[in-house]
Amino acid sequence: MELNPALHSKIEDLSEDGNVLLENGDWRAAVETWKQALDLVPEPKSDWEAATWLYGSIGDACFEGRDFDSAKAAFFDALNCPGGTENPFIHYRLGQTLVELGENERGISELLQAYMIDGEDIFSDDDDGDKYLQLLRDAKLL
Repeated sequence: MELNPALHSKIEDLSEDGNVLLENGDWRAAVETWKQALDLVPEPKSDWEAATWLYGSIGDACFEGRDFDSAKAAFFDALNCPGGTENPFIHYRLGQTLVELGENERGISELLQAYMIDGEDIFSDDDDGDKYLQLLRDAKLL
């Protein structure tokens, strides 16, 4: 299913506004903007690809803001949307989030899933990637 063009355009505009806010360091305002965009997505939200990237963006911003509980919830929502389970970034950030919350076993499982989809590339795109890749090595999964 595809959103009607006018609705899709509104969601994209809000999403871009969120991106600008995040780039300018205001992760909370970015999250609120993406939530406004998500409110425009029809129910059930889990049927729409737009929800995948909006939840992913919300999770990423929350992770950057160290609001790990909110990041965790957003990433789990993203996994339940179209393409979520195949998205290495969602698994990677969820894995990082879970590790930061002390849920190492689940976190390592998500990091491994990201690795299986995208290899080491997903880890090299992040300044802290070596830290999380080492967790997989320490667990003797690589």
